[in-house]
Amino acid sequence: MSKIVASAGEAVADITSGCRLAVGGFGLCGIPDALIAALAASDVTDLEVISNNCGTDQHGLGILLASRRIRRITASYVGENSEFARQYLSGELEVELTPQGTLAEKLRAGGAGIPAFFTPAGVGTPVSEGGLPWRYAPDGSVAVASPPKEVRAFGGRRYVLEEALTADFALVHALVGDTDGNLVFDKSARNFNPLAATAGRVCIAQVENLFPAGELDPAHIHVPGIFVDRIVHTGRQTKRIENRTIAQER
Repeated sequence: MSKIVASAGEAVADITSGCRLAVGGFGLCGIPDALIAALAASDVTDLEVISNNCGTDQHGLGILLASRRIRRITASYVGENSEFARQYLSGELEVELTPQGTLAEKLRAGGAGIPAFFTPAGVGTPVSEGGLPWRYAPDGSVAVASPPKEVRAFGGRRYVLEEALTADFALVHALVGDTDGNLVFDKSARNFNPLAATAGRVCIAQVENLFPAGELDPAHIHVPGIFVDRIVHTGRQTKRIENRTIAQER
């Protein structure tokens, strides 16, 4: 069966309310913007999202957030989205903040079929001891807090047990793909897209450049096509910058 679908809307048509999504991208770099826009044009809601961050107020996952489509998000960085902060602090959004390396490994482990792993990151902090606010009540009190996690010593050093993450669907963006689903990512876009791709039970990829199967060098493939279920050719992506910093003329 062909993995090629005609449009982003067709690619995400079976994503329903309440689904868990693993979404690739690093900041606004390599985000699956066409797939996110297609979801925003649908009526899905109560989504649970796993992503390094939640975009900005106007771009990426911030579009779904602004239209109240996201119920819960697991992320490591959320500092570029004022609406995110507002919803979280007012009790409208559940948030599980996770150390960035831990989040990456939780997705990688999920894709590899590893249920859990031990890491030193977060030992001796609320990450391991519990009590991080996941959801606030409207009056500002903590409605839902993170539970404590198992801590064990190996070689005289303490480690915390972290469970792997999987998702119903993975949404990713690739610079290059072929009709078999083999994907190649560009620079920083490689940080979380491959991890999200393998963690999703159904992986949907938007690609800028699409080639016939067999034309890509196997040595350069970042995600093999066996992990990818659907491909939509979206063409060249507009590159956006979260904070533009330029030198002042003297």
